[in-house]
Amino acid sequence: MTVTEEGLDNAAQPEPQDRRSAMLEKIAALDAEHAKAAAGGGEKYIQRHQARGKLLARERIELLLDEGSPFLETQPLIGWGSDFPVGGSIITGIGVVEGVECMIVANDPTVKGGALNPYSLKRSFRAAEIAEKNGLPTINLTESGGADLPTQKDIFIPGGKGFRDLTRASARKQPSISVVFGNSTAGGAYVPGMSDYVIMVKEQAKVFLAGPPLVKMATGEDTDDESLGGAEMHSRISGSSDFLAVDEHDAIRQARRVVARLNWRKRGPEPKPFHEPDLDPDGLLDLIPTDLKEPFDPREAILRIVDGVGPGNTNGDQAFDEFKPLYGTSLCVGWARLHGREIGILANARGVLMSEEAQKAAQFIQLANQKDTPLLFLHNTTGYMVGTEYEQGGIIKHGALMINAVSNSTVPHLTVIMGASYGAGNYGMNGRAYDPRFLFTWPSAKSAVMGPQQLAGVMEIVARESAEKKGEVFDAEGFKGVKDMVEGMVEEQSLPFFLSGLGYDDGVIDPRDTRTVLGLCLSAIATQEIEGAMNFGVFRV
Repeated sequence: MTVTEEGLDNAAQPEPQDRRSAMLEKIAALDAEHAKAAAGGGEKYIQRHQARGKLLARERIELLLDEGSPFLETQPLIGWGSDFPVGGSIITGIGVVEGVECMIVANDPTVKGGALNPYSLKRSFRAAEIAEKNGLPTINLTESGGADLPTQKDIFIPGGKGFRDLTRASARKQPSISVVFGNSTAGGAYVPGMSDYVIMVKEQAKVFLAGPPLVKMATGEDTDDESLGGAEMHSRISGSSDFLAVDEHDAIRQARRVVARLNWRKRGPEPKPFHEPDLDPDGLLDLIPTDLKEPFDPREAILRIVDGVGPGNTNGDQAFDEFKPLYGTSLCVGWARLHGREIGILANARGVLMSEEAQKAAQFIQLANQKDTPLLFLHNTTGYMVGTEYEQGGIIKHGALMINAVSNSTVPHLTVIMGASYGAGNYGMNGRAYDPRFLFTWPSAKSAVMGPQQLAGVMEIVARESAEKKGEVFDAEGFKGVKDMVEGMVEEQSLPFFLSGLGYDDGVIDPRDTRTVLGLCLSAIATQEIEGAMNFGVFRV
């Protein structure tokens, strides 16, 4: 297959300017939401925090990371659309410290003193899951007043999982480092208490199960912050602190030294030399139709994301080696490299998945597991095909075949939802319920049980049939209001900001950043060995 910047063989020319304009508008909205998350508790509380001589949470992260290295923030829009600040009062993500990829979790004390709300909890749990699956050390930059008490019913019971995760990480030889910059009280005291390494900042860190007022109420004892839980006390008397830092910069320096002494090494495959993509990633802005019912060729996306063959190639090498290109053509699958790392790709070519596509996918997933190769799923699917012909042809068992293969595959999976992701197609293409190592969405993405018009239409058909069975006249005009309401609700709830706010992805990203984001993910994945499945259970054939 010959590919040029002008287009792809057997593919219609893209519609340029309207698609680009629509995507740029969505990206501008995305940037605005990210700015809200970065603003933390707002200017008033930022100034108050800085007036105390303290660094902001994002400044602490920046100083912790190796100079010039990226930070892959995860779930920055969690809490969007809720009564809580966007971001959940913490910052999570993967960054490189002394050459070691680490999961970093930083409380943002400008948001209610860093108190944890239900979305903070979701975000921290996801961070722990990413660290566990990819074998990453964790660095907690701690300054929190504990739980947001008005929401304690949503925090207290599930919150204990965070402490369990810390101890299990230690047992797996995935160390946790806690740097305490301020309050770490009540349940929050267990974060340093259960970390492998603890650094406390002199005259700032306060770590205790109960502060002086509660101690007075519980026991009648009069005490002060420093005697009860100050950094010097814990460093000299209780032994709960391993290192005493003179200030925040010193604490960050000491955290970097701890990481430098971890004797850490990657166990996964090393990347090979690579070329930048053959097609300009900027062209991804022209790819997604404004109406997701219109199909687009995913090879356009693939060749703007994966490594290119480079100039002067005379060996007939291709950036993307497609597998079974003439069979099950609604699903495009094949092999490529991304930032020098081998991957298998499954991308929806024309939305709908039929029996041929499902069987092709299952075989391809088995092959990837046979050769220990991670898989990338690129979504634009309306789901599995329906109708008498397809049911008689076995679409259920063939869809089950594909979902079985996805479910039991043990190589790392990465998922990017580019366009539509409806119905069981979301499952077969490794949606969130199937535990991808990382899942990102484009601003153009939509996910739901089905499209808004289809769902509302189904409801109308059911209501009409119900009325006819009762011998009643169906009020089509009256039902129109219901249809409009349902369509609006489903449309809103299928949009990427809404789903990201619920924590159903690891972030909404600019399509042009896809290659970089996936490259960072693949590098983190390579911290551990990659081993494919040997047993897929029973396939219905």
